[in-house]
Amino acid sequence: MNATQAKDRLYSQLAASLKNMSRAVGQTADLFEQLQTDLDAMRVLAGTHAAQFMTVAAELSPEADGGANTEATM
Repeated sequence: MNATQAKDRLYSQLAASLKNMSRAVGQTADLFEQLQTDLDAMRVLAGTHAAQFMTVAAELSPEADGGANTEATM
């Protein structure tokens, strides 16, 4: 094998490596886009759960409204 063939082989390996890296970067970009979508959904879900928690806590806490709970006036 002469130097030209070795150089061509190395350039071919480099091209294949760059192609693989380009594909991996593309997949990573797609995964980050999906992650952003999932994080937005989690933010909405967390807000909903916080609102539910605060509502239940307000209903179950008799001292929060000065003892004038509707269940206590039966």
